[in-house]
Amino acid sequence: MVADFLVIGSGVAGLRAAIGLSGAGRVLILTKGSPAEGSSIYAQGGVAVASEEDDIALHRDDTLRAGKGLCREAAVQVLVEEGPARVQELIGWGACFDKAGEGYAFAREAAHSRDRIMRAGGDATGTEMVRALLAQARSLPQIAWRDHHFTVDLLKDGEGRCSGALVLDESSGAVKPVTARAVVLSTGGAGQIYARTTNPPVATGDGIAMAYRAGATMEDMEFVQFHPTALYLPATPQFLLSEAMRGEGGILRNIKGEAFMGRYHEMAEMAPRDIVSRAIWNEMVATSARHVYLDVTHLDPGFIRERFPTIYATCLRYDVDITEEMIPVCPSAHFMMGGVWTDTHGAASIPGLFAAGEVACAGVHGANRLASNSLLEGLVFGARAAEAAAAYAKGTESLRDGSKAWKAATDAESRSDQLAMEKLLNSLRRLMWAKVGIIRNREGLLSALVQLEKWEERLKGRRQTRRELEIQNMVTVGRLVATAALQREHSLGAHFRSDFPDEFSAGWDRHIQLSASAGGAVRVV
Repeated sequence: MVADFLVIGSGVAGLRAAIGLSGAGRVLILTKGSPAEGSSIYAQGGVAVASEEDDIALHRDDTLRAGKGLCREAAVQVLVEEGPARVQELIGWGACFDKAGEGYAFAREAAHSRDRIMRAGGDATGTEMVRALLAQARSLPQIAWRDHHFTVDLLKDGEGRCSGALVLDESSGAVKPVTARAVVLSTGGAGQIYARTTNPPVATGDGIAMAYRAGATMEDMEFVQFHPTALYLPATPQFLLSEAMRGEGGILRNIKGEAFMGRYHEMAEMAPRDIVSRAIWNEMVATSARHVYLDVTHLDPGFIRERFPTIYATCLRYDVDITEEMIPVCPSAHFMMGGVWTDTHGAASIPGLFAAGEVACAGVHGANRLASNSLLEGLVFGARAAEAAAAYAKGTESLRDGSKAWKAATDAESRSDQLAMEKLLNSLRRLMWAKVGIIRNREGLLSALVQLEKWEERLKGRRQTRRELEIQNMVTVGRLVATAALQREHSLGAHFRSDFPDEFSAGWDRHIQLSASAGGAVRVV
């Protein structure tokens, strides 16, 4: 297969990139599974954009403050300046956001100083944004789709430029090359490396792992955001309970029924996510509990059902009526602040490779993402990556399908140790949660790295089923997170070291970069 542009992933960032590229040539979107399985559709809270009563300078300052000074200011400025126009563009394509009278309804979430969160369907913002983007993308004849196509690895030409990808057709098992003038990675995050995560099953870090193997630079991999409030019930999915619930007056209580956030931060429930997550963790340890409670029973039941219809219906399905009883919650891995390093135009360190969305690290989030900036990032940097990829492609010649296909294993070979692979995956997720999770220390990180490196060696060269490829990618991403976390010997934002609890120690403002092209060396910039 040959295309002018290859977009890997079909969330908000990927769809916006594909739409932008459609005017410059033939675009092929690859999605493992189906577009309905990605993380974007699960985004509940909303999209942060300065309202008429707000100011982009305040949005910028809130983002920088939440990021603990580690954001790249140029990237944040791009986000807040271009964000409003991108949201209006989306509205022009048919996105329907909730109204309040004649205007749009704006809510507030943690660490925001103003009401600037636009939402759709109460708590279904991501779903609505993806719907509108999908409709727009599917109306464009230059965009082609390949669902159920898993990207195995990136391809490079003789001059080291990214020239496409090796792709597994999940239906037939065939593995073939797809060549392109430029590639945009928009594969999302890697929450599945943790035992508890709000991410869907497809969030296995594939884009980060394949870009790393290709020699691209990774940055800020130690910063993994844990969402404070995911539903905690035995044998139920780890369903996200939007931060907007606390923004509307929800109270966190320990198992004794005590409100505790006032002891940890002056903003109480509205403190940044890293502080709230650690406060919950501390309360769980202090009370020997596996969860705390989120209490909205003091709010009007009709308001709760209207404002949070998805959350209300989902909890009710599991016999929790949130208007009458407190909700058991526990922190869960939620968002990767680090990823494939890019400049403010989405260009990675490999010529011809671009990245946008959660897979990328343009420096917008720093050490701790401000709530509801992720969907905005996907829109803004998806569009920017498209512009940069189109400009880059003008200087490249048409590519031919000249790469050799990779030989897949037979079904019998793939099935022979399927259970062993699942056992390895479960062990990986428990290891990451226990030793590379909310609270870390040198001893735990070193022991985790020893085991991760053993697993990487065991999986080396095993390129068979989609599942085995995903597990290989998760082990690689886990090692990158642990390696960077070991190097940062202080606490900052989402990265907390119990052996180095002080913030802003010497070198706090440096970025940790990792690159396989440098022999896996760590670089501090």
